[in-house]
Amino acid sequence: MTTTPLTRRCALLALALPATLAASAALAQAYPVKPIRMIVPFPPGGNTDIIARGVGVRMQEILGQTFVIENRGGAGSTIGTEVLARSTPDGYTVGFVSSAHVFNAAILPKLPYDSVKDFTALGIAADVPTMVVAHPSLPVKSVKELIALARKNPGQLNYATSGAGTVGHLAMELLSSQAKVSMAHIPYKGSGQAITDAVGGYVTLMAASMPVFVSHVQAGKLRPLGVTSAKRSPALPNVPTIAEQGFPGYEVSSGFGMLAPAGLPAAMVRTVNSALVKALQDGTVRERLSSQGAEPVGSTPEAHEQMIRNEIARWTKIVQQVGIKATLN
Repeated sequence: MTTTPLTRRCALLALALPATLAASAALAQAYPVKPIRMIVPFPPGGNTDIIARGVGVRMQEILGQTFVIENRGGAGSTIGTEVLARSTPDGYTVGFVSSAHVFNAAILPKLPYDSVKDFTALGIAADVPTMVVAHPSLPVKSVKELIALARKNPGQLNYATSGAGTVGHLAMELLSSQAKVSMAHIPYKGSGQAITDAVGGYVTLMAASMPVFVSHVQAGKLRPLGVTSAKRSPALPNVPTIAEQGFPGYEVSSGFGMLAPAGLPAAMVRTVNSALVKALQDGTVRERLSSQGAEPVGSTPEAHEQMIRNEIARWTKIVQQVGIKATLN
């Protein structure tokens, strides 16, 4: 039989294909073979950083590779999140994000990435209530008293958050809308510096996810006014919910989860998700998270992606109703 250059090339490709597929399968089975970069889109010391490091320590033991935390804070977490979106989907760059990921999609008119299509969901790590706290110098001991003070001093009370579009910002704006009061927002570039200023009394109000507050509340350096969850937190059971204090139906939760760039191979998704779930089943990890007010979850990637879609839709509607506005800072 006569062969042509084309048929010879086709034959060589046919012979090479099984070897290529076998090599790809072997690579996926071996993953990971080097350290994994974990982008945290907030500065060190904040809630996302605290939870990411706590979970990451156990995950690296399970996977046998180091998680190198890279804090890329700024612009309400969008800077670090864009870095993640533009990274190669090879399994060696993942991200740990907060609810700011869905809030930004709802509140900001333009983002440098698509919050769903540019990412691979890897699993929800934890659900964390937000808490409103006051410096002891502010003469309020509850959300009810805070609202009464705000009504007497319209626009004069300032509250700090870890940034525009973060859970603390939206929680306070929703509360202000329902209570029909006006308070001024002071956005920081992460909760680390914000909590330092709150403890120091430079700002007298702050709202953020609970982990960053628990030790300061227990030490008496900050006064808890209310939590935004539907139920009280086991970490601080004496702190009432905002719903209990005259705002039935008020609820704001904060989901922390892992993402990878879009297009991550399914085998790698399964590997990372399995390590995440196992880490969250570890008694030490669960106890550490629970003591900070975080509820360990450990969802499937599919459930995580659906949560992102649902929360973006929910908060887009709330933002439009309440008239919340934010800009990248």
